[in-house]
Amino acid sequence: MREKSLRANRIRHSRLDRGILAIGYFLLALFVVAIVIPLAYVVIASFMDPNILNNQGLSFRMSDWSLEAYRRVLEDEMIWRGFANSFFYSVVATAISVFVTLLAAYPMSKKELVGRKFFNTLFIITMFFGGGLIPTFILMNQLRLVNTIWAILLPGSFNVWNMILARTYYQSISKELWEAAQLDGAGEIQYFFKILMPLCKPIIAVLALWGFVGMWNSYFDAMIYLNDANLQPLQLVLRSILVQNTPQSGMIADIQSTAEMAKMAELLKYSTIVVSSIPLLVMYPFFQKYFDKGVMVGSVKG
Repeated sequence: MREKSLRANRIRHSRLDRGILAIGYFLLALFVVAIVIPLAYVVIASFMDPNILNNQGLSFRMSDWSLEAYRRVLEDEMIWRGFANSFFYSVVATAISVFVTLLAAYPMSKKELVGRKFFNTLFIITMFFGGGLIPTFILMNQLRLVNTIWAILLPGSFNVWNMILARTYYQSISKELWEAAQLDGAGEIQYFFKILMPLCKPIIAVLALWGFVGMWNSYFDAMIYLNDANLQPLQLVLRSILVQNTPQSGMIADIQSTAEMAKMAELLKYSTIVVSSIPLLVMYPFFQKYFDKGVMVGSVKG
């Protein structure tokens, strides 16, 4: 029976279909290879002696491998402090962003909202035009947010694109659910928190994943607004470590120390990439089932 179904599927595909599928699979394979090879290179290089890596390239002999880079990274107190700061910023900023986005998307999903088109246009304009770095910094300084955690948490708390996704998801939920809630005496707030939110796990997971990844990889705002080293996220800490161990111009007087610093920079470069990527690799599998559902929001109209 199974063989008959396989034969039927083969017959259904014409030569053109098979050719298109073959091209698609080939391009997909190239895409996977383009991702896997650099990733494997970084992971293997993080375990290698920098001298051997520079002179011979990658080596799969265990004698050429070392845990020195990870030992130096994990023994650094600045990295642990930066790791804790990044985790705090990512979790809190994600929670604020998801909460604000869901609240803003709910009224925008109501077609009977007065001024709905005006607010939609206003939100979309902000996706293409911004105030610029200097006006934004002046505003943050006047609000006394510079060199505080709020300079990292508040500016990116609302994302228009995420709001549009959440709004589309709300609109895909049957209106009869709201009518039934009204008959039972539920108000807007009760309906939103007790009925609508439990149905929004896929889109919440998508927004949380995007928000966490974006904040974890973010460094520019921290570089502009944070002067206190104790508040800096992991990305800035890793950057400062690499910069400190990179030979600068005018250091040729001491060739030995210059070579040692270059070796240290090469030693730390790959291990810091791996260490900073671990939380994202651990987090993604738990959100994958919701991500697959939420990413298709609005693709099918029923």
